[in-house]
Amino acid sequence: MTAYVIADIKMRDPKWVPAYAASVHDLVHKHGGKYLSRSGNVKTLEGMPLDTTLIALMAFPSEAAARAFTNDPAYAPFVSARQDGSDSRFQLIDDTDLAGTIPYLPKG
Repeated sequence: MTAYVIADIKMRDPKWVPAYAASVHDLVHKHGGKYLSRSGNVKTLEGMPLDTTLIALMAFPSEAAARAFTNDPAYAPFVSARQDGSDSRFQLIDDTDLAGTIPYLPKG
């Protein structure tokens, strides 16, 4: 079952970004994942805007693969740098439909 990681980031000090951007996608790929988007072009369509400057969306073949990426020791220094220079939240969702009414998604 596909798992998605949504990274919601508010930049406080962007010094960490060049090394992170140059290296982390290789770690995502190592665990079978891929970026679907990594954008600072964030627009609120409904509700109160979040204080977000960057959102990344990654797809992994499973929750275990997503967790392997976030727990990879090679990722740890990049996590520390990101956490030192931003307020960030990573969320994990699967590819299910909670209501079970979309025929091409598994019922959640």
